[in-house]
Amino acid sequence: MKREHFVRIVEAALDSLPGEFRRCISNVAVLVEDVPPNQPSTQSGPQAQPLLGLFHGVPRTKKSTFNLPTGPDYIVLYRKNIKRFAPATPKSANKSAGPWFRNWATISEWMRAN
Repeated sequence: MKREHFVRIVEAALDSLPGEFRRCISNVAVLVEDVPPNQPSTQSGPQAQPLLGLFHGVPRTKKSTFNLPTGPDYIVLYRKNIKRFAPATPKSANKSAGPWFRNWATISEWMRAN
């Protein structure tokens, strides 16, 4: 999958998030990189779990008006690692995402509490 296509998918996914989730990440940039900078070129063995993405910043629950500015918060998604786990077809993507979406109520409760 080409980088431009992946970026469009990420943008569409972010746009499709419910408003309560979008509000929580309204000041967070989302960047796309191919792989993490320090990822070995070959991973093998039971501990080989590639990094799919990483948040850089201060969690909302830890922010205070008394803190000094730390710069913008951002999320980096690692395209090639995500591609390795992506389902082959949209139909199988919907099937594999089903259990996660069923937990949205629990996730949104947690977000409201934090």
